[in-house]
Amino acid sequence: MEAFFYIVPSVMIVGAMFGAFGVVRRSRRVTRAWGGGLTAEARCLRSYATTSGGGGDTSVHTTLHHVYEFTTREGRTVRFEEANGPGTTIEGDIVPVHYAADRPEEATAKAPARGRLFAESGCVLLFLGVITAFCVFFMVTAHWMFDVSDGFMP
Repeated sequence: MEAFFYIVPSVMIVGAMFGAFGVVRRSRRVTRAWGGGLTAEARCLRSYATTSGGGGDTSVHTTLHHVYEFTTREGRTVRFEEANGPGTTIEGDIVPVHYAADRPEEATAKAPARGRLFAESGCVLLFLGVITAFCVFFMVTAHWMFDVSDGFMP
C-alpha cells in the first residue's frame, strides 16, 4: 500500500517532464522558423479537425490542422502539417510561411508573435512545475506519515 504513494506521483512527474520537454521543443522549433529569416508563399492543401475528449461530464476539444506545401529558394518542395491554425484558412488559400534555411520542414504559417509564444510556453511550464512540486510534496508527506514498522501513523 505504501508503494502506491510513491509510484503514482512518480508516474505523474515523468508525464509532466515529457510535457515540459514537448513544450520547449515546440517553442524552439517555432522560434527557429521565425528567426530563420526566410519566407515563402505556401498553399493550404488540406484542412481538417480532430476531436478528443467528450463523453460523460468531459468537454470535447477540437484541434484544427492544416497541411501546407511551399517551394524553398533552392527549389525544394516541402510539405508540412501544423496544428491549431486559423479557422479562416481553407484549402487552396495562399499563406506566408516562415522557415530556417537548414530546416525548411519545420516551417510555420503562424505570424511571428514572440511575446505570445513566451507567455503561452511559460504558463504551461509553470503549470507543469506546480504539478511536479505537488507530487514531490505529496511523496515527502506520505513518507513522513508512514512508519516502516507500524504502518500508517494516526
